[in-house]
Amino acid sequence: MLVLRQFGRLFAGALLVCAVFPAAGQDAEPEAGSGLSHKQAVHAKSFMVAAANPLAVRAGYDIIKRGGSAVDAAITVQMVLNLVEPQSSGIGGGVFLLHWDAGQKAVSSFDGRETAPAAAGEDLFLGPDGEPVDRWDARVGGRSVGVPGLLRMLEVAHRQHGALPWAELFAPAIALAEAGFEISPRLHKLAAGSRHLQRYSAARAYLFDGEGKPLPVGFRLTNRAFAQTLRRIAMDGADAFYTGVIAREIVAAVQGTTDNPGLMTLDDLSAYDVRMPEPVCAPYRVYRVCGMGPPSTGGLTVAMILAFLEPFDLKALGPDSASAVHLYTQASRLAYADRNRYMADGEMVPVPTNALLDREYLRQRGELINPASDMGKAKPGTLPEQAGSGLIGGETMEQPSTSHISIVDRNGNAVSFTTSIAIGFGSRVMAGGFFLNNQLTDFAFRPRRNGVAHVNRAGPGKRPRSSMSPTLVFGPDEQLRLVIGSPGGTSIIGYVAKTIVAVLDWGMDIQAAISLPHFANRNRKETELETGTAAESFRAALAALGHSVKVRSLTSGLHGIDVGPAGLTGGADPRREGVAMGD
Repeated sequence: MLVLRQFGRLFAGALLVCAVFPAAGQDAEPEAGSGLSHKQAVHAKSFMVAAANPLAVRAGYDIIKRGGSAVDAAITVQMVLNLVEPQSSGIGGGVFLLHWDAGQKAVSSFDGRETAPAAAGEDLFLGPDGEPVDRWDARVGGRSVGVPGLLRMLEVAHRQHGALPWAELFAPAIALAEAGFEISPRLHKLAAGSRHLQRYSAARAYLFDGEGKPLPVGFRLTNRAFAQTLRRIAMDGADAFYTGVIAREIVAAVQGTTDNPGLMTLDDLSAYDVRMPEPVCAPYRVYRVCGMGPPSTGGLTVAMILAFLEPFDLKALGPDSASAVHLYTQASRLAYADRNRYMADGEMVPVPTNALLDREYLRQRGELINPASDMGKAKPGTLPEQAGSGLIGGETMEQPSTSHISIVDRNGNAVSFTTSIAIGFGSRVMAGGFFLNNQLTDFAFRPRRNGVAHVNRAGPGKRPRSSMSPTLVFGPDEQLRLVIGSPGGTSIIGYVAKTIVAVLDWGMDIQAAISLPHFANRNRKETELETGTAAESFRAALAALGHSVKVRSLTSGLHGIDVGPAGLTGGADPRREGVAMGD
C-alpha cells in the first residue's frame, strides 16, 4: 500500500502537468471532417505509446520509462482512459488484445469479450409479441449488459507478459481520479448529446450539474468512487471485481434498473473465463497480417479485403484515384457479405475460418470484382463445409464508441488493444464509478427467420460478434512492421484495412495514412465518403461506375505505430483527441 501511495503521488504531479501541456507533435482535436492533415507524425528510437487521450498516453509513457512492458503500459493507459473518456471503454466492458513477443518471435491473442448471462436465451430482445423491441429501449438499462471481460483478460496478459507489479499500474488512474482532470471538449459534447444519459441517477450526478446541464469544458472532475474501485483491484487483483463488494455493486445496478432490468448474477461474474484463441494470420503481398479470430470478425474480414485487392496494382493507382477507391469498395462488399453470413462466436457455432481464408476460394470470389462497375450488394460465398449447417446470417448492429491503444516497448514487444463498452456511455448504468457496457445488443435481435437460427443469436455464455480489429503486420523478414487498430463499430474493419493499404501500397507514413480521408462500403446500398474531406471529390466518378454515394461523417479513432530500421513512427487520428508519444 505504501508503494502504491508513493507511486500515486509521483503520477499525480506528472498527470496534472500533462493536462496543461499536450504531448509533443500533437494538436487539439478538430471536428470530424474539418481538415485532417494538421497532426504530425511522432518519431522515437526505443518505445512508443499511441492512444485516445494525452493523459492516458503520458501515463503509459511513464510506465515504460520505469521499466514496464507493453502490457504494463496498456493496463495503465486503459485505466486512465476509463476515467477521462468514460463514454468509450473501461473495466465495465470488454477487449481484444494482440501481443507480439519480440524475444520469442510469437504472436498471441487474448479474448476478453463480454459474455451473455446464463439466463439469457435467444429471445433476449424479443417483446411479448415475439417481435424485436425498439433498439433504444434495448440499449439502455441492465438487460443489455454483458459480463465484463476486460479486467480478467488484463490479469492473464499481465501474468504472462508483465514486468512491473500489478498494483503499481493502477496508481496513475487512482491519482487522477482523486485529484481530478479537466473535462475535454469531446467528453462535454458527447455527454450533452447522449440519448437517455440523464435517465440514470448515477450518470446524471456525475456528468451534469444541478440544473441538468452537462458540466462545462475545463471543469475539474473527480471520481472518488472509481478511485476506491481501482484501489481494491490493485490490491486484490481481478478477483476484487468478479467477486466481493464490486461484483455485488455491479449485479445490484444491472438488476435494479426499473425500466429494463438485467439478468446478470454473481455466478455469471465469478464464472467469466478468458480465451486465448489462435490469431488469424494471412499473407498480403510480401507481408503477414495478423488479427483476432471469432467472435471478433476483424482478423478474418481485414484479411479477406486485402486478399481481394492483391491482384490489383494499387501502388500504380495511388490514393487519389477513383479507380482505387472503387476496387477497395468492391473488395469490402465481398468480405462483409461473408462476415455477416458466417462469423460469430466460434465456440458456440461453426465458423469456417480455414475455408474463408483458402487461397483458391479467395481467388475465385475476387473474380467477381469488375473494375468498371459497382457489383451492388454482394451475396455471401458458398463454402462446402457449411452445407447443411442450418444457420442464417445477416448484419447486426454494432455501435462506434470504442477505443484503441497501440504500444511498442523498449524490448520491441508490442500490444494492439481494442477496447469497448459499445455505444457511447454503454448501458448508461454505473457501478463503482464506471459505466457498464451494452454489448449484448450486438447479438441479432431477431434470432430466427422462418425457423432457421441466426449465426449471431444470443445464448447462455455466448459472446456477441464484434468488428474490433486490433492488428499486427510483419514484413518479409518477419520483423514487426505495423501496430494498428481503431474504434468505429462495423466500420472498424474498413478503417484498419484502408490504413494498411495506405502504408504498404501507397508508401504513406503512419500519420498520413491515419489522416487519409475515409471511403467505405459495408455491403450496403451506399458507398460512403467522409464529409468535409477530399474524399468527396470521388463522388461523380463513383456514380459513373454505378455507385450510390452517401457523404457522411466517418469518425474513426485510429492509433498506429510503424516500426522501421530508423526507429518508431507514431500516428493518432485527427478526428479525436488522441496523441502518440515516444522516447
